[in-house]
Parts: sequence; structure tokens; C-alpha cells
Amino acid sequence: MTVTAMLSVSPVDSPDVEFDEEIAKAVDALDDFDVRYETHPMETTIEAESLSEVFAAAQAAHEAVDAARVGTTLKIDHYREETLDADEKVDRVEHHLGRDAHGGE
Repeated sequence: MTVTAMLSVSPVDSPDVEFDEEIAKAVDALDDFDVRYETHPMETTIEAESLSEVFAAAQAAHEAVDAARVGTTLKIDHYREETLDADEKVDRVEHHLGRDAHGGE
């Protein structure tokens, strides 16, 4: 079983809050959990063996942001009968593309 998730956590309506610093706190909170993660410009991809670990990590990231209002988006892809990690998902797409799945470089 593999659980892959897209997590986006950020302060909302908080002009006095240092946006990047608060996002860094959210990402840092993930280190306390048994998850693999990679941060991108718009979200962080999380990968874990269990759904409960993804939920716990997402909650900790949300709670780590020190702002009066926090917005969190969590999108989950839960493979219940096989293991398919995030790298393999990208590899499969790149196989069909015949190239890396990113451009503009």
C-alpha cells in the first residue's frame, strides 16, 4: 500500500506574518513523521505507508503555521492493493513522453 498526497499549507489574510517563514515551519513539522516528502513551489508531495501517517503529518504542518488564519489543501491518492511510489508515477508518464516531464530548461 502506498499513500501519496499533495499538501499546501499557508497563512491567509495575515499581512504581518512572514509567509515563507511560516511555510518553512509547516515543512519542518513533517520531519517528525514517517513520511517522505519533496517541496515544490506550489505544494509539498508527501508519501507514506499509511493513510493515518499522512493525516497526522498534514495536521502537524497545519498547526505549525503561526497565523490567525491558515489555509490547508490536502489531496490524497491511496493505492490500497499495490505499492506505487511518487517517483514511479512520474517514471510512467515520462516513459510515454519519451523525455523528462518538465520543460523550459
